[in-house]
Amino acid sequence: MSDLKKLKKPIEGHLKEFQKVFRKTAKSKIYLLDIITKYILKSKGKQIRPLFVIYGASLFNNVTTSTYRAASLIELMHTATVVHDDIVDDSMQRRGRFSINALWKNKVAVLVGDYLLSRGMLLALENKDYHLLEIVSKAVKDMSEGELLQIEKARKLDISEEIYYEIIRQKTASLLASCFATGAASAGVDNVEVNKMHKIGELAGLAFQIKDDLFDFQKTSITGKPTGIDIKEKKMTLPLIHLLNNSISAEKRKMINIVKRHNNDRKKVEWLMDKVNNSGGMEYAENKMNQFKDEAISLLREFPENQARNALEELVVYSIERKK
Repeated sequence: MSDLKKLKKPIEGHLKEFQKVFRKTAKSKIYLLDIITKYILKSKGKQIRPLFVIYGASLFNNVTTSTYRAASLIELMHTATVVHDDIVDDSMQRRGRFSINALWKNKVAVLVGDYLLSRGMLLALENKDYHLLEIVSKAVKDMSEGELLQIEKARKLDISEEIYYEIIRQKTASLLASCFATGAASAGVDNVEVNKMHKIGELAGLAFQIKDDLFDFQKTSITGKPTGIDIKEKKMTLPLIHLLNNSISAEKRKMINIVKRHNNDRKKVEWLMDKVNNSGGMEYAENKMNQFKDEAISLLREFPENQARNALEELVVYSIERKK
């Protein structure tokens, strides 16, 4: 049995209840829309976010119907942003399956994303879950701002380590933070504990994104070479930022020029990838990742120990130590 299956087993009943709420909310009387939402549901991945929400409520021994709505709200909002992201990135695939825009074109995909966003908001409003809607809406706002900040900085590539952390805090960590926070909020705890849970999720999310960035510089089993996708997309990640911060001006200009103007030149990108791997940039990023992970776990351990706390800790470690 995989680690994830073990973590799902104690809350199987809660996960089934969440699935009922999620499927019912996503359903539509419009035939085309219903076909597309069913396709989306079939292609859902590991669904780690609902686990964080449910265990977040279990930490306070109070999983409620509001918890299932919180998990559904996050999944609806997240799925909507993924559908829209695939349009922006012109992605034809998502987890090995065709994206919505690849099968039904951009106009339909935009409308499907809008529909999922509205269903999430209505689910919260109809049940007067205003506190949950506020947490998740702030996360969606942060995700949009993070994407735009990254686009803005990609023009000049003037990304400091501090700006990098702000980008990934908004783009990635904000959603995981909302999982922890809505789980706690759905259990009816006070704002102090909700905010503390939000911070734990944010720290775990920062570590999660750094792990994601490290994959780009690691050799793949297929080619035996790093993918370099982030460099091709002009994304400045922590291993590269560390290299630039520790390079002389002439070398730094050469590297930035490769990212800006020669990011499709395979040999130049490979040269830059080798520089990153030989500069200590990977080790530096791994240390930062572990620092954020340890901070998250340390904060989590301030809550009384129970099965849910241990599961949350295992989930944090699992999401950061994953192989892909």
